[in-house]
Amino acid sequence: MVSQNKQREAGTEAKILNAARKIFQIKGLAGARMQEIADEAGINKAMLHYYYRNKDQLFQAVFSEAVGRIFPIIVQILSYEIPLFDKIRIFVKEYIGILKENPYLPGFVLNEITQHPDKFMELFFDNGIEFPKIFYDDINKAIEKGEIIEIEPLMLLVNIIALCVFPIVAKPVVKGIYNLTEDEYNTFLEKREYEVADFIINSISLKK
Repeated sequence: MVSQNKQREAGTEAKILNAARKIFQIKGLAGARMQEIADEAGINKAMLHYYYRNKDQLFQAVFSEAVGRIFPIIVQILSYEIPLFDKIRIFVKEYIGILKENPYLPGFVLNEITQHPDKFMELFFDNGIEFPKIFYDDINKAIEKGEIIEIEPLMLLVNIIALCVFPIVAKPVVKGIYNLTEDEYNTFLEKREYEVADFIINSISLKK
């Protein structure tokens, strides 16, 4: 009986998080209402407050889940002890793959960066996110060896992430401009895994 109750509670909490993720993505933290989230989850508001006392607490749970999904993988890839260009190719492929499976993440995060930058950074640091030093060392070593142009590691990382994220965030625009079906759009994203990596590598490589 205890086990069944725990499973039921876990199922209810999962429904709450899924509903909150959807509402927060559409309306952001300020615009979301606990009643809307309860309705989306198919529970009453009292039940929602049993699991999460207030909206901020629920938002932090959703954000922590999102961070927990994506950033450990990013950090792990950047920590690989492999050649820089191989690392870039793996990073782009895996990152776009994550975004394809979780298309709500970029919009969700960008919305909160815009509306609540201080709160976002507070949650970011509270989750212990720190990009590995080895990635920056890889870039600086490649510069010293004359393999790539002089570029700040942070600039390179931002360039890579931006090129990966934009087609996901701008999905309606990309599909609309080129009149793509859902299957064609997915094929487009698969091509991006190679196009982005090639573009980045060609833009920094000194060995043409």
